[in-house]
Amino acid sequence: MKRVHVVAAVIYEPQNRVINNAEAGVVGRILISCRPNHAHKGGFWEFPGGKLEIGEDARAGLVRELYEELDIEVTEATPFMQISHDYPDKKVFLDVWIVSSFTGQERGVEGQRISWVALNEISNYPFPEANQSILDKLLN
Repeated sequence: MKRVHVVAAVIYEPQNRVINNAEAGVVGRILISCRPNHAHKGGFWEFPGGKLEIGEDARAGLVRELYEELDIEVTEATPFMQISHDYPDKKVFLDVWIVSSFTGQERGVEGQRISWVALNEISNYPFPEANQSILDKLLN
């Protein structure tokens, strides 16, 4: 079974919104999206991203995927971690990036639900098993 190379983004809320949310006691929210029901691990929440195209650089793939999925243009992104995970029916390699700045107004271009979530509330959202290492690193 071939391993699928996927880019994923931990997208931090833009600074101008964090200031406004700080007044409400919410600081450091991240953007997550819900996988479509027909997809592998459908109904679970995830860090936005997608499969790299053949020969595509990881950062370029990240920029492309976030534009296609969320209608945003990444302006600052740094590598965060890499994870290999084997499901019974699929093998994935996650190339995870931190996106600290973007332009545009985020929206679920493909009809997917999206949500800004504080890290102390993220455990209320079910994530695929491959994302557990990301959550662990973010929460520690």
